[in-house]
Amino acid sequence: MKTTETPTPARRRSPIFWVPTAYFGMGLPFVVLNMVAVLMYKGLGVSDAKIAFWTSLIMLPWTLKPLWSPLLEMYRTKKFFVVLTQMVSGVTFGLIALSLHLPSFFAITIALFAIVAFSGATHDVACDGVYMDELNAQEQAKYIGWQGAFYNVAKIIGTGLLVYLAGFLKDEYEGPAEDAVLYSWTVIMIVLGGVMFALGLYHTRMLPSGKHAHSVTSFSQSMAELWNVIRNFFTKKHIVYYICFIILYRLAEGFIMKIAPLFLRASRDVGGLGLSLTEIGTLNGIFGSAAFVLGSLLAGIYVSKFGLKKTLFTLCCIFNLPFVAYTFLAVAQPTNVYLIGTCITMEYFGYGFGFVGLTLFMMQQIAPGKHQMSHYAFASGIMNLGVMLPGMVSGYLSDLLGYRNFFIYVLIATIPAFLITYFIPFTYDDSKNK
Repeated sequence: MKTTETPTPARRRSPIFWVPTAYFGMGLPFVVLNMVAVLMYKGLGVSDAKIAFWTSLIMLPWTLKPLWSPLLEMYRTKKFFVVLTQMVSGVTFGLIALSLHLPSFFAITIALFAIVAFSGATHDVACDGVYMDELNAQEQAKYIGWQGAFYNVAKIIGTGLLVYLAGFLKDEYEGPAEDAVLYSWTVIMIVLGGVMFALGLYHTRMLPSGKHAHSVTSFSQSMAELWNVIRNFFTKKHIVYYICFIILYRLAEGFIMKIAPLFLRASRDVGGLGLSLTEIGTLNGIFGSAAFVLGSLLAGIYVSKFGLKKTLFTLCCIFNLPFVAYTFLAVAQPTNVYLIGTCITMEYFGYGFGFVGLTLFMMQQIAPGKHQMSHYAFASGIMNLGVMLPGMVSGYLSDLLGYRNFFIYVLIATIPAFLITYFIPFTYDDSKNK
């Protein structure tokens, strides 16, 4: 006779044990593909045109992830997909390390990076689903600072520590310069693979499962459910306004993201700062990391105390205004490393503080409903499209305008974000707006 055991309710694990690590694992593949790969390919002699086009194109899964996000609510648990994708990304980074030594390394590594992109985008959907399933609105606001901080700590480690390490290994290598570059980036890819695989192992134990999947009996039912999710998203109240808001909030960042590291590396005679990899890594890792984490944590406290509706415009201002720092650097071309570090610190603090506003708005004003994980994925996919498209044309504009005029143009591109944020309507009551 078959017996059924009634499971004993498990003690709820504090989110502090998994929110930071899960969102670090979310951010690391994204920043490597979006920013670190740019510097890697530059060092390996790939042309700027190929770098800009392909490193932008491989980011497409983060935009298209809404198309398969509903499927993640139909099968297994969200924890299963988080752990699986972290391990897949880890193995693939290891394959990239090996592929760098092949004659056709560029085509092969781009294909492998595309696998990491698909895995990373799927990870994002599942991880956000766990976050929204396990935490109520108050807890989401409480931990949003931790979420944003550690997502972007991955950005700091990628553009700071790993870039510094690549430069250090290159400088210390005793052999031909071309071999030194290859050796340094091979080590970096192996480190990335180890970190991602270790995170997968850690989360097999520490990550809560989230809600269990809906019952699905056939492919046609799956497709019907997918269509229902899509239709429901585009019939939400204020959805057209919200889509415009999502795109415009990070528009200026989209222009700067690809150009900033190239500007820091470019020689002074073409308008850049002429910094080495170790200098870029030091500035991002030391000055930027502390500022970003501080900004994210303070923003979480700020929003938790006053509510999103009262604070969103302030968050938008603090997010966009620091882009003036790059305009100053392009105009003045200072040589003092502390002055350059101060400008980078200001930009990172603003980014950390302001990014919280967009994330929380998507969670609490766009995602709520029966399909909140999928709808959040739709919103974040649109957000990434809004960053990817200006990134694809940013290289062309930078070449056309020069660094100085390009960064002035970026400041002008922040104006729509201020306007749309100031007038944005809220669908759901803001519980802290009293």
